[in-house]
Amino acid sequence: MNAALIIIFATVAGVLALGIRARRGKDMDLEQWTVGGRGFGTILVFVLMAGEIYTTFTFLGGSGFSYGHGAPAYYILSYGCLAYVLSYWVLPPVWRYAKQHRLIAQPDFFARKYDSPALGILVALVGIVALIPYLVLQLKGLGIIVDAAAYGAISPALSIWIGAAVVTIYVMVSGVHGSAWTAVAKDTSILVLVIFLGIYLPLHYYGGIGAMFQAVQVAKPGFLALPAQGESVAWFDSTVLLTALGFYMWPHTFGSVFTAKEERAFRRNAALLPLYQLILLFVFFVGFAAILQVPGLKGPEIDLSLLRLSIKSFDPWFVGVIGAAGVLTALVPGSMILMASATLLANNIFRAFRPAAADAAISRAAKLMVPVVALVSVVFTLRGGTTIVALLLMGYSFVTQLFPSLVCSLLDRNPVTKEGAFAGICVGVATVAATTLSHTTFATLFPALPEVIRDLNIGVVALVLNLVVTAGVSAVTRQRTAFA
Repeated sequence: MNAALIIIFATVAGVLALGIRARRGKDMDLEQWTVGGRGFGTILVFVLMAGEIYTTFTFLGGSGFSYGHGAPAYYILSYGCLAYVLSYWVLPPVWRYAKQHRLIAQPDFFARKYDSPALGILVALVGIVALIPYLVLQLKGLGIIVDAAAYGAISPALSIWIGAAVVTIYVMVSGVHGSAWTAVAKDTSILVLVIFLGIYLPLHYYGGIGAMFQAVQVAKPGFLALPAQGESVAWFDSTVLLTALGFYMWPHTFGSVFTAKEERAFRRNAALLPLYQLILLFVFFVGFAAILQVPGLKGPEIDLSLLRLSIKSFDPWFVGVIGAAGVLTALVPGSMILMASATLLANNIFRAFRPAAADAAISRAAKLMVPVVALVSVVFTLRGGTTIVALLLMGYSFVTQLFPSLVCSLLDRNPVTKEGAFAGICVGVATVAATTLSHTTFATLFPALPEVIRDLNIGVVALVLNLVVTAGVSAVTRQRTAFA
């Protein structure tokens, strides 16, 4: 067993121990298991929400996207900042309403606000469909990281099984408490490591960050600017907007709002998180540094740029440290996604058919759903093909369709009816599914229009149709109610 693998296994064992220890002194009823008894302070709320920045998608995909696409990678940096600005106004009223009505999951909020159990079930189904591929992404990333960092000493499949087992155990035992405390460990290690790599590698290979950009510009002219077509300014702006609107619509992110002890935590975090987001720049620097040092990576291989350059640059023990940090980026968000999925299935699907079920029974059902969801995700991870990839691409666009109804529900006089919200979400989700599966873009729909329109993210169509249908159905149903 090499040094890298020993460090990775020690980290996994530490995560398991920390996750289990997090439940000490707590009665793990449904509220405590899911939302931490609504007792998390600013720091724990911060690390739970910051945990959404550094997933395997960011650790591998952020560096890989900058390696393969150049300047368009900065959309990953931009949409989070915009989402945090929006959170300053959106999250406090969501938290107040959830606390007042003792809500524990995202669908509860919609069902209660619109007095519609059917809408709650729809929101739960949208969330589950979006979350499973997101969990698959974390597990696939885990397999890639361990395989590369351990120099092939352990197969990706075995890594995935071990990671899924570890997360399943501490989620069942400690719930969101386990996720919060392991998130502290993850954010501390990844913060130090990413800054080090982002500074050291450009200095080591190029003499500095500025010199690195000059070398890349000479080798690939125009690579560091947004292209005139394709991933252009229009694509960049529309993609940033859509993903920012959907940022807090993920069920596990939305649910983390319910864990806070006070609403001031969200306003403090809204000021701090955009600064923390800047750490992503160092991830991009690693990807840019790899362009000339590990050339030739194509297609899915671009996500290996960080690991390939690390293996070239460091001794095995330090590659193990990098791999261990990467493992944490899979396990922590993976645990939150796993818990959210199990909660949706038990609290919002099972309870809908067993409304008389006690909270204790729902709590047991949620915990029993954890290994089921984990097993399904592992199977998809090991055997899934293009269907899973397509579902993953649809995930963000799916949850973004919930944003209009959420924002309207926060107004003093909500202009949207439950029928309008239901219809708008259905049309938006159906449009996302149809356009993604058929690979439709603005360019294929409107080939004669100017480039600035043809480059727009196709998700704009789904959101616009959502808004139109929501407004139209709400107007009709509101008039019927008035004349009834």
